[in-house]
Amino acid sequence: MKICKLLLAPVLTWALLSPVAAKEPGNAPNQVKTVETVRLSLDKAIELARAAIDACRKKGIQVGVTVVDRNGLVQVTLRDTLAAPLTLKISKMKAYTTANFNVPTSALTRQANSSLANVEGLMMNPGGIPIHVGGKLLGAVAVSGAPSGKTDEECAKAGVQKLVGELEMDL
Repeated sequence: MKICKLLLAPVLTWALLSPVAAKEPGNAPNQVKTVETVRLSLDKAIELARAAIDACRKKGIQVGVTVVDRNGLVQVTLRDTLAAPLTLKISKMKAYTTANFNVPTSALTRQANSSLANVEGLMMNPGGIPIHVGGKLLGAVAVSGAPSGKTDEECAKAGVQKLVGELEMDL
């Protein structure tokens, strides 16, 4: 009995003197925390890029299109037959910028006149739009090669609009 008391005393002392912390679900120190994301499949990214090219073709314009994921990493790049090679670089920069700012590049005119305009890889000219489905950012699409950024943006929007209903059904 005396040995039990001797062993139990330190445990009780520790229990009574230790600070008590409220434990909330998900806050355990060794618990793995995860973040759920929704991603655009390669097939859908190709369809979206193709729809943007088709929209510009209907206007008699050949363009380059880039689709990026939510981090700005390229999933698909397409260049129409007669589009200038430079359209690929420009569409990639517009798409990257859109994904990182989560707004159309046409909404970045204030930033285009700031020091951000000097950051390598960013382009704040119109033509890039985010891909939102079910309130989630899946990525961005950008077009380059039309005579104006407004037309680039119209073609990008046409690509997204063609698939957005279908993508929302998948969520």
